[in-house]
This record gives sequence, structure tokens and C-alpha cells, in this order.
Amino acid sequence: MFDFRLKVFYTVAKRLNFTKAANELSISQPAVTKHIKEAEQHFNCRLFERNGNRIQLTPQGKILLNYAQKTLADFQELQSEISYLNEEHRGFLRIGISTTAAQYIMPRYLALFKSSFPHISLEIHTANTENIENLLNQNSIDIGIVEGKTKRSGLVYYPFLKDEMVLCTQINTIIKPLITLEELKKLKFIHREQGSGSLEVVTSELRKHTIKLTDLNIEIILENNESIKNYLLFSDTFAFISLSAIIEELKSDKLKIIDVEELNIERYYYFIKKQGESTKTADLFIRFAESHNLKL
Repeated sequence: MFDFRLKVFYTVAKRLNFTKAANELSISQPAVTKHIKEAEQHFNCRLFERNGNRIQLTPQGKILLNYAQKTLADFQELQSEISYLNEEHRGFLRIGISTTAAQYIMPRYLALFKSSFPHISLEIHTANTENIENLLNQNSIDIGIVEGKTKRSGLVYYPFLKDEMVLCTQINTIIKPLITLEELKKLKFIHREQGSGSLEVVTSELRKHTIKLTDLNIEIILENNESIKNYLLFSDTFAFISLSAIIEELKSDKLKIIDVEELNIERYYYFIKKQGESTKTADLFIRFAESHNLKL
């Protein structure tokens, strides 16, 4: 399926030597020359300037090299993806998932992955972001999915999905649809516990507007989104919560979003691994999840 002439051109262009390219490709030098001539005939231009035993790329050759690099990289990734799916993977994967991601984001990815790779056993641990990072450092899990990026030493973070934290309350709460930062301080709040990635993201964004958590009127602290949503339904309180966690409540007119002037709290869910450590199964899961981002 792949045009070998492009690989020959790329190898010659990187080495700027026909003999070295022939040795690297395990073909004869006349064969290299033949492929280059055919490529030049195809594009109707000279790709190399020849000066004795030395060669250099023409402007057209430099353009083709740029596209050849991209094409070869894409083809290599395609081959890798196909080989992943063709190979009968077996093994065991321990995944730590922070609370919000475990409830609303990852179940569909886990189900699809298990369907595609039935011989890989999954062990799932759910906790807040801080505890997931601790589990990874203790080698109790192979990979983590967390909300927010705390930049814990020794861990590597890979952005996975974009999310938004929104201010919400129950549908019957009397309040303007748009409030100021000063008005925000007068509301009664529900907050997540310390160590929560969601709380860290909110705290960080408020800090940019010189607002501390202690400036807010905190009525109660709860440890998961379901508890927060149920509390909201029976009170006149407010909470910053992941948009992905309240889709059904918005559709059924149980909760509503209140906009805050100058406040836009966006965040990412991240894959996290220990620095310099990984397993083939963990890498497989990351690539599989990323490839299904646009399909869900």
C-alpha cells in the first residue's frame, strides 16, 4: 500500500548520500538512483542538485522532505495501531481514576477497551486526585486519570479531555443568570474535600481574581458529585461542578448554570504515569482512549 519511492527519497534526503541510503535500505545503489529518478519524473522537477559526489536538496526537494516526514510518521502510527488491534493482547492493568472522571467520563472508555481487548484484566481504583497520585508513586497502580494538573514531582501528565467547571444551583433558586465576582462571595457554597482535583482547579482560578476560598460562604463540604447534586436539589446553595457531571440534571430542568463575570474555569483530564516508567498495556490503553475521543 505504501509507495516505497517516498521512503527511498526520505532516506537519501536525510543522509544526502546515495551509498549510505542504499545500505540503510538494503537495496543496491542503482535501485536507489532508479527510485529517485522515478520520483522526479512523477513530480516533474529535480529533487536533488548533484555536484560530483555531493548532493543537496533543491527547493522542491525540501518541500517534499517536509511532507515525507509527516506521511512516514502517519504511516508508522497507522502500522502501530493495526498491529495493536491484530495482536491478541493479554495482561493485567491497574488504573486509578479520580472521582469525577470515574463517575462520568471513563466508564464508556473502559467498556470499549474491554470489548476490544477481552484478555486484558482491569483493576480500577477510585479516589480523589491527590490519592491517585499517591497510589501511582507507591506503585499500587500502573496509570492514573485525574482532573487538574498538580505537577507532582516524579509524575508525567498527558492532557486527555477538556472540561469546564460551572457554577450551578437548583432550578428554583432565585438569582440573576449573570452575577459579579463580588456577588459570588455572598452565596452559600458546597465544596469538595481537600485533595480534590476539582477543588484545586476552582481555587487556582479564583486566586487569579484575588479571591480565596475563605472569602466564600461555605455551608458544607462533600466528597463526591452525586452528594453535591442531591444537596443542591434540596437547598438554596451553589457549587462549582464539572459540566460533564450535570448534563442529565440540566436536561431535566433540575439544576441551572449561573454565569460569573470574568470567570471561566476550564481544565483538562490528564493521564499520569511515573517518570521514565510505563508498561505496554498502559500505553495501549492511553492510545486506545485517545483514538476514541472523537467517536464518543
